[in-house]
Amino acid sequence: MKPLILVTNDDGILAPGLAVLAEAAASVGDVVICAPDEERSGSSHAITLHTHLRAHRVRDGWWRVSGTPVDCVYLAVHHLCPTRPRVVVSGINAGYNLGGDVFYSGTLGAAAEGFLRGISSVAFSIDRGVDPRWVGPIAKRLIRALVNEPRLCLLNVNVPGIEGHAVVGESIEEQAAAIPVEVTRLGMRVYQDTVETRTDLMGRPYYWIGGPPLLAEHKPGDDTHAVSHGRISVTPLDLNLGAADLEPTRDLLGRSHEP
Repeated sequence: MKPLILVTNDDGILAPGLAVLAEAAASVGDVVICAPDEERSGSSHAITLHTHLRAHRVRDGWWRVSGTPVDCVYLAVHHLCPTRPRVVVSGINAGYNLGGDVFYSGTLGAAAEGFLRGISSVAFSIDRGVDPRWVGPIAKRLIRALVNEPRLCLLNVNVPGIEGHAVVGESIEEQAAAIPVEVTRLGMRVYQDTVETRTDLMGRPYYWIGGPPLLAEHKPGDDTHAVSHGRISVTPLDLNLGAADLEPTRDLLGRSHEP
């Protein structure tokens, strides 16, 4: 019996990266695709608890859901999938998810939901504007490996923008399979902090927040360093956010009683 692989994203059911990832997953096992009905980028680990969800079958094995990426994984795992998925695969996001991006990313949020449900999960992202087919070979390798891996894993994968270095006469798949892969830790992603005030046609103010990424120092071993040097970064993640050392907080609590 083939393993079942659940594929989702945060860019919506029509995103080209979703189809590439579904094809990669189909080379390893049976596939169910469950994705938001429209783009839900930046939704992190948001879940819909105070209103209803709707799920519509697009075609056999494909579902679109009126919610977040996390909603899609939850609904698919507990209701839409015919059996429990062996692996949850999220992406391919159009744009990197590096460093602190993982706290905002709906792509990573979907994979993290699978991980919380006890299912090994992986999120894939690629440099903005790059053909998502460059992700295909590494996606097939990692999905196959996760299917056969007894440990529970959560991986964040970023593929660099190498389209400008394509070799004439070789397919994307052949070239992508040759991209070096590095196991990394989360690096530092720095953005221009911006709040832009605008005015609507009724004279009322509204705001756009967030700015573009800025140049920053990338340390060897970081995901940011790997992709900037043309390597695929594979970053293992752990969702335990608790501090390893509790003593400083015990000291702080003790000092809070001082006059």
